[in-house]
Amino acid sequence: MMHLPLAFLSDFGDAIDFILHTREAQTGTVQVGGLAEVLDFTWEHIKVSGAAIGVACAFAVPVGLVLGHAGKGELLAISISNVGRAVPSLALIAFFVAYLGVGFTNVTLALVLLAIPPILTNTYVGVRQVDPDVIDAARGMGLSPGEVVRRIELPLALPSIFGGIRTSAVNVVATATIAPLAGVLTLGDFILSANVYGQDGRLAGAIVVALLALFVELAFATLQRVVTPRGLTLRDP
Repeated sequence: MMHLPLAFLSDFGDAIDFILHTREAQTGTVQVGGLAEVLDFTWEHIKVSGAAIGVACAFAVPVGLVLGHAGKGELLAISISNVGRAVPSLALIAFFVAYLGVGFTNVTLALVLLAIPPILTNTYVGVRQVDPDVIDAARGMGLSPGEVVRRIELPLALPSIFGGIRTSAVNVVATATIAPLAGVLTLGDFILSANVYGQDGRLAGAIVVALLALFVELAFATLQRVVTPRGLTLRDP
């Protein structure tokens, strides 16, 4: 029973060594691993994930605000959320490969469709949860519908919106590991190409992706706390 932990520690140590130092590939033709290659793949992983989250926010947040303010579109928001969860990301990438070919744009669009549902749903829900009395008071003060959205509903919905962005960001970072199937060399290449990088490379890729996802989770959790209005924080039990 003691051999299993020791074997795991040995494999973990070999994966860390892969991250820090280069070695000959399994094919015996090139050098792989090391900090330079890991950082290159990490940067590409961050770029495609960041682009997808940025585009998803630019679309989903305004749409969610409009639908939430109007009090309509709940069925649309829920339907988009359910469809987004049901469609496999690999199928989306395969679909875009057929029409757009391989490359950064293909992967980004597939990840955008994965990222939109939680952001749209949380934005809609966040706006609908704003106290109607607060909105009525704002209208009574002469605020236009646009000002109500911008100065009342958006600030109060920000914690919910960032909750959706946080969920999407972690999902996108995890899913971007399949980007190499469409020609974008992210950290997933270590995982998918064990014939080149070996099992040490596969485990190393999984470790770095997990750390990156954890960092994204903590970063957005911090942002979510920062953007939460102080009054809402004090109101929480």
